[in-house]
Amino acid sequence: MIRKKEGFQGQRMIVIPRDVLTRNCEKEPVLTPLYITDIGYYPKALFHHRKRAQGADQHILIYCLEGKGSVTLKKETLLIQAGDCFLLPRKWAHEYSADENDPWTIYWAHFLGSSADAIVDVAIKEWNGHKTFLPHSLERLQQFEQIYQQLQRGYRQENLVYSNMNFWSFLSSCMYPGITHPGKASQQHDAVDVAIDYMNSHLDTMLTLRQMAKAANLSQSHFSFLFKTNTGFSPIEYFNHLKVQKACQYLLFTPLRIKEVAAQLGMEDPYYFSRMFTRVMGISPNQYREKKV
Repeated sequence: MIRKKEGFQGQRMIVIPRDVLTRNCEKEPVLTPLYITDIGYYPKALFHHRKRAQGADQHILIYCLEGKGSVTLKKETLLIQAGDCFLLPRKWAHEYSADENDPWTIYWAHFLGSSADAIVDVAIKEWNGHKTFLPHSLERLQQFEQIYQQLQRGYRQENLVYSNMNFWSFLSSCMYPGITHPGKASQQHDAVDVAIDYMNSHLDTMLTLRQMAKAANLSQSHFSFLFKTNTGFSPIEYFNHLKVQKACQYLLFTPLRIKEVAAQLGMEDPYYFSRMFTRVMGISPNQYREKKV
């Protein structure tokens, strides 16, 4: 079997010159956190194969649009099918290949940056592994094409900044596909999202933990644990933050007095409202209104 690193009909790839990376990306504050080093598209890549015993110098993201393949990462082999996206952390030994009978079509990018390691760690934690399934999204593919085409125009600073700032968005859509495709989110995320939607529709009331848990169809203890794990806040604390967010809008966009704002949020005691607002925002409602933040 003939194995190839590249050289497929219709393939496209850009390798950013290393002196450009050193001069423009590694030292430019806007680009330092995250930047692309290589990017490409391999259609029906028959016999595509790469083996890196020492791993790559960059993190690698590969999205399989069609066909099949496999990837071996630290002796664990994952089967890759259409819709799968996987991450290969830098310096990790790996090997990947297109299927011989149904070779994959892939979009791929290598990337680095001061935030890159942390981003990969978050993705792996979110996916509970090194791969996830991405629901088909024309917007995501168009964004990849936009990034590629901009880099193809050369390495002027505006091209690099535009492309790499868009790459942040592209990566986030891969890391959190459930946000743009709620039906594909995990049951845990679904329950939390249901609760948050319920909170947003009841900002004019004082919800209890029991009511929130009932809306999510969970016990109070399980709901509280799940919510804190997913958001970092208790349900009541999160609900109060939503109330304060709504209060900011009332203070800036309406002539309502403080006690009237409190009433709109289901709080009979304006002093309690003011204390809560100050605790969350760091300034009082009156100061917020006067400052026009």
